[in-house]
Amino acid sequence: MHDMEKEAEITKTLWQHTESLPDETMEFLKGIASDYAKVKASVYERYSGIGSLGRLASIYDIMTEMRHCGLREQLELPSVYYELAVRDGVRDIKGMWGMLKNKIRTLITANENLNGDDRMYLRTVLKLDKVYAAILNHEAYPMPEKVKGLDIDTSRLNNLLRRLTRRHWIRPAAGRADSFCVSPGGYSYKDHTLCLVSRIPRRRVSLPLKDDKTSTRQLRICIEKDGARIAIPSEIKRRKHEDYQNTIYLHLGYRSMCTLSSGNVYGEELGERSTAKTERLTEKNRERSKVRAQYRESLALGDEKKAEKLQANNLGRQKYSRQKKREQARLETYINTQLNQMLETEKPGKIIIPKPVTLNKTLHKTRKNIKAANRKITQGPQSYVRKRLAQKCMINGIQLVEIHSKGTGNICSNCGAQGKRLAEFFLCESCGYQSTIALNGARNIEKKYKESQAQTIG
Repeated sequence: MHDMEKEAEITKTLWQHTESLPDETMEFLKGIASDYAKVKASVYERYSGIGSLGRLASIYDIMTEMRHCGLREQLELPSVYYELAVRDGVRDIKGMWGMLKNKIRTLITANENLNGDDRMYLRTVLKLDKVYAAILNHEAYPMPEKVKGLDIDTSRLNNLLRRLTRRHWIRPAAGRADSFCVSPGGYSYKDHTLCLVSRIPRRRVSLPLKDDKTSTRQLRICIEKDGARIAIPSEIKRRKHEDYQNTIYLHLGYRSMCTLSSGNVYGEELGERSTAKTERLTEKNRERSKVRAQYRESLALGDEKKAEKLQANNLGRQKYSRQKKREQARLETYINTQLNQMLETEKPGKIIIPKPVTLNKTLHKTRKNIKAANRKITQGPQSYVRKRLAQKCMINGIQLVEIHSKGTGNICSNCGAQGKRLAEFFLCESCGYQSTIALNGARNIEKKYKESQAQTIG
């Protein structure tokens, strides 16, 4: 019964804000954040090397070592912060290894000198940290059962794996010291105030709150100019909609947010709104560049008074950051409103979308500005649409299925022949079919999914 209740809930982060805090409290928060970052940096230094890969599986052993290394006593950092900093550091290292493995898998796929058995061996090794670590450290290891009997040159493949690891491994770096976590034993509530454990025994630091939210779970404190934001994990029950039974097929676009194979479109103004936002920020950055040039010119001419005036009144980031946040908030509100409208209207029990596609230098040797293209894919509005759609599907009990997008762009959804993409429109010269690129893509997604399901059943 407990497991069923747990599955029916998801965790969502709620944000809580403090009132303006006195300088003494702000110094305390900044000091904790600084020491928190130092602990993470120490974990990176000790455990992010190639020799420590096999040790990451046991967080308890690492915690024991870090408790007895003397760093906590040196920093005088309470354990309610110290132990979470250690855990965060280990998590970051594991994340970096995960990114490295994904990079190596991509390179393995693109390497024309490898055959199917070679790729199977390398991919199997990447899944087994103990075997992977032994290979990197030139140690003996048991051959994985899955690849026993393959006709492969393990010495050549292991050397390849070591080279790729050395070439692409990046040690985690300590970020900005502007946040920290605190465990439930490190805080309490009293009269709309969050009371944090201080460095002095039996004394707590008070953070007056703007609302009455409380928590019994781990919190993250994010430091701002004269206060703090508090990330509170909250359990939300999944909603059950008996009438959500339809299956819909979506093309996610940059101009029109969601185009269904039925022809319905939601978020038609996404491209217009995001372009307007980008243009406003571009114009603002252009103006700021001119002011910076004037500032440098004033310094070069010795006009320090003018330079100070320009710096004080034009080169700050507070107003710029506020405007940027407001622009982003308006765009996110529009996206969420349109997604809610789509779910209420279409009543889906299952949503089919294409997987996100990122470019790779090895696979796309002729493409220029690959980093910029990937940044647009992973950080643009479409990425936020995917994130929010996934969250809304979880909350509403909707099944979200991702399929490969190969063959859904240039193929005619009417006859299956190669077509042409003309600006916003798709044209098939074979059968004369015309539609928007997004609608043709959505219908191809529907055809591809149904064909895969038929093959599975058959």
